[in-house]
Amino acid sequence: MASYATLTFLLVFSMTLIPSCWGGKILVYPFDGSHWINMKILVEALHSQGHEITVLRTSTSWYVSEKSPYYTSITVMLEQSQKIESQSFMTSFLERSIEIRRHKGSPWAFVEFYRNLFGFIGENQMVVAQLVVNIFENKTLIKELNETGYDVFLMDPAFPAGVLLAHYLDLPMVFNVRWLFNGEAHFAIAPSPLSYIPELFSKYTDKMDLFQRMNNIIYHGVLLYMHYFVANPPLQAVCDQYFGGDVSAMSLIQKADIWLMRVDFTFEYPRPTMPNVVYIGGFQGKPTKPLPADLEDFVQSSGEHGIVVMTLGTLLGHLGPEISEIIASAFAKLPQKVVWRHLGKKPATLGNNTLLVDWMPQNDLLGHPKTKAFVTHGGTNGIYEAIYHSVPILGIPLIFDQDDNMVRMKAKGVAEIVEVTTLDVGSFLSSLRNVLDPQKPYKQNMIKLSQLHHDKPMKPIDTAVFWIEYVMRHKGAPHLRTESYKLPWYVYHCLDVFAVFGVFCLLVAASIWISCRWLCKHLTRSKKSKIKSKRQ
Repeated sequence: MASYATLTFLLVFSMTLIPSCWGGKILVYPFDGSHWINMKILVEALHSQGHEITVLRTSTSWYVSEKSPYYTSITVMLEQSQKIESQSFMTSFLERSIEIRRHKGSPWAFVEFYRNLFGFIGENQMVVAQLVVNIFENKTLIKELNETGYDVFLMDPAFPAGVLLAHYLDLPMVFNVRWLFNGEAHFAIAPSPLSYIPELFSKYTDKMDLFQRMNNIIYHGVLLYMHYFVANPPLQAVCDQYFGGDVSAMSLIQKADIWLMRVDFTFEYPRPTMPNVVYIGGFQGKPTKPLPADLEDFVQSSGEHGIVVMTLGTLLGHLGPEISEIIASAFAKLPQKVVWRHLGKKPATLGNNTLLVDWMPQNDLLGHPKTKAFVTHGGTNGIYEAIYHSVPILGIPLIFDQDDNMVRMKAKGVAEIVEVTTLDVGSFLSSLRNVLDPQKPYKQNMIKLSQLHHDKPMKPIDTAVFWIEYVMRHKGAPHLRTESYKLPWYVYHCLDVFAVFGVFCLLVAASIWISCRWLCKHLTRSKKSKIKSKRQ
């Protein structure tokens, strides 16, 4: 009996030493391209915690695989692919963007830039709206999603099909976010004074003079126009059909429980924020793994000079033969070796010091001790890997947020920027040599930035997982969410209060004026009466 009691005690005691394991059900709606790369990191981290992951993907998806050891997928049929999922469309979009950049500074370029952007956004939103309708009308799928009993809906709201579906299913929402369909995500949820917060495409820092602040308001106004007249109408039609006219895609976005923001303040400028915004910038950063043997041999052959790494990210493989020849010729003049992810025809001016690859282990190369500089288009993922590994940057921004990203890096003293449309061997080489020069401050500034980025109580990926599980445990996080999204715009800005104050002031002023006029008339009559009585 005693031995039985002892055994029972040991079993109970040993169970207290085993960490509790709680697995929830998570529905994920990703966005394709480079956005999926960072969403996949979150999915893998959540899977490692024992959660059951289901990923909604489209039949036209470019990067989101149907089969994975980390998740189960549900494929939604889509006849027309989203523009971001088409390599041919992105190539033509890039070519058009570069052509417009050649006329930078002219009114024509300003108009054509936004016309090109509006065309992309508008067409994509119509596809997204059709995708939402397809999902809503698939009663079998809706029934399956409802009966599964998901604890939370994790999504990238850049194109908000997932937002509308979450509302339809009545699920708590967690965003993996930086961009919405109408601009930078902070503008939808947090106070964003245009006096020191640069708008998307402005290419300004948080220190703006009068002329720049005027332009910043214009940029903001153009994006408001894009929201109301280009991006929102297809989604609003879906909301009107299924939810009623008092619901909009933006009001549903503002209703999200937690915003996992893919920046931190080593990258972003300081700004007002909200309690349910959690900063996970650099969550994709991780220690390096050994390089493949042939690549390691090439890197080691660079000797004391080290290597330069160049890539244009997932969407853009090359810049066309003319620009590629310029870059190859400049690389050939360097003492460093170069690893260049290049898709397309091999440049004729390619030097013996340059290795072309169609894929590279980017994180492992950037973390290699011999890596001296990173040549990039300015995507957020690559920038954060460079910050993680303390590698200074030469930026060749091309489309979307890349100019603004690189302006932030240059403002922090860790990067140089070259303009792709005026690129020549001399300017590219001069800028790259500046970044490589150990006497210049780029490397030391990046080391300091990297130290700030790493000096956190929790790793960004652990922070992200904690807050997703937090929403799951508490069935949402409404106590962290501002109710401002329920207010009309004139109430949010207290225009009704100012109107009441204005009417009150007018009434007081009118009363004073009437009283003064009455008093003046009364005094005048009294005076006339006295004069008349004296004459009599």
